[in-house]
Amino acid sequence: MRVMPGATSRAPSARGAQSVQSGAPGRAGVRSLPARIWSGHRLFVIVLIPAVLLRADTELGYRWQAWFNDSFEYLANTVHFNLDPTRVSGYSVMLKILQPLHSYALITILQHLMGLAVGVMVYALARHRFGAPAWLATLAAVPVLYDGFEIQLEHLILSDASFLFVLMLATTLLLWEPPSPAGPSTRRSAVIGLLLGLGVVLRSVGEPLLVVFIVYMIIRRFSWRKIAVTVVVGLVPVLTYAGMFDLEHGQFAMSDATGVFLYSRVMTFAECPKMHVPADELFLCTVVPPGQRPIAQSYIWVSSTPLDRYQAPKFAQLPNKLAEDFAIRAIEAQPLDYAQAVWSDIWRVFGWPRQVFPQAATYNEYLFLPQGLPIPSWDDASLGPYKSYAAAYVHGNPQTQVVNPYAVIIRDYQKYIWLPGTVYGLIVLAGLGGIVLAWRRLGGEALLPWTISLALIVIPAATAEFDYRYVLPAVPFACLAAVMAFSPGTAGRAWLRRLRDAGRRTVRPGAGTLAGPPPAPASGAGDDERDLATDGA
Repeated sequence: MRVMPGATSRAPSARGAQSVQSGAPGRAGVRSLPARIWSGHRLFVIVLIPAVLLRADTELGYRWQAWFNDSFEYLANTVHFNLDPTRVSGYSVMLKILQPLHSYALITILQHLMGLAVGVMVYALARHRFGAPAWLATLAAVPVLYDGFEIQLEHLILSDASFLFVLMLATTLLLWEPPSPAGPSTRRSAVIGLLLGLGVVLRSVGEPLLVVFIVYMIIRRFSWRKIAVTVVVGLVPVLTYAGMFDLEHGQFAMSDATGVFLYSRVMTFAECPKMHVPADELFLCTVVPPGQRPIAQSYIWVSSTPLDRYQAPKFAQLPNKLAEDFAIRAIEAQPLDYAQAVWSDIWRVFGWPRQVFPQAATYNEYLFLPQGLPIPSWDDASLGPYKSYAAAYVHGNPQTQVVNPYAVIIRDYQKYIWLPGTVYGLIVLAGLGGIVLAWRRLGGEALLPWTISLALIVIPAATAEFDYRYVLPAVPFACLAAVMAFSPGTAGRAWLRRLRDAGRRTVRPGAGTLAGPPPAPASGAGDDERDLATDGA
């Protein structure tokens, strides 16, 4: 080949020619997937490995599950395959699917994997979608990966881990691509709607969260077609469940307990002389002064509750409706007392030490103890050789086997490694600060996870009562919102840049005296122009 003077030959080298002719990839192309993951996300992988080992230790130390009171209700409904009138039973449906394997280990291993997946999604969104540095994206995932109470929650036979997983997955799918007028694809919108619908049948708090997602999509001006697809597909599991509930309980609803729980909420302050109570609701009143009343849950589960004066079970259509009407009257008559009761429970979330609440028996069920929780006598199945529903489900011994030294390791770990409520509060405030700075864009994309986090702690406090287990699913959303609110291209990041530049201008390098104003840039856009970058781009 002739090369003209001054020209550069484009002929490949011998090695390059060989690669081209053979079609072999270059050095970067032959790297294995684990190698690429290690190279690009080394810090997160290093942090993830101990989180996996902690969960493996939990499985080996507490074989193969931990019990909470509600666990036995879920299992009874699974064995009989009934829809519980007190709570949505989507978790029982999941347990029914897994029942042929007769293994609690499978359930808790899946739930631990869900917890790890939530941490991965938080990191992936912060790093891939919002350009956070590796250390910050990893830090955002640390609470869900390492909180000792989160690990214990995943080990309980409860719906919380699966609910958190589907909710975070819906959030990840919605935020994974940069915002556009059209919004996510139709297929992705359908998957998001399905996940949100599953969240509703896993936990009742999922119902208002479905509304949160739809409102967010409207605010972000997604196409009406995508919003409609999300709503329609999201309602499929909800309407299907409500139809099944109607066939079993005679009411097209998700449960017969919303009014009962709201009644328990107001009974910490409700005074009938201040209300206009009709004759058919007078049985719900109490003469005990508000300052001497027990906690809200007592008005549901303690035998002396006024609800037990009614001739029908309290979790039935009519008493539930009467309890709801009574509660609404109490809120309308004493709105400030209601607000104070709700705020008191919300404020409890942000305390530094954990208090024993609502009572020692319930609080202990959130701890890894030297012995497993015994199977209660009321979990009486009488199904052939199985004396409890817990035994009938697994076809064997349902007692938790506590095995040392594994149990000692995770038990001591939980005593010291968990996220204090005050730190969670600071994370919430950080996210709120970034949202306020992005007011021109109605808070930016961080508005969605921040609102989810806030809703997960406010809704239980407003409709029932505070519980520590309700706080844990709220934490990863707050962490994600805080990172998103100050990610590159947001108003929060622009504010941090101005703050940094102001600090540099204040003190001259190498001296402690004030410096004059910096020289104007010779060319290009100044700070004011750069700060107009699109929030979340």
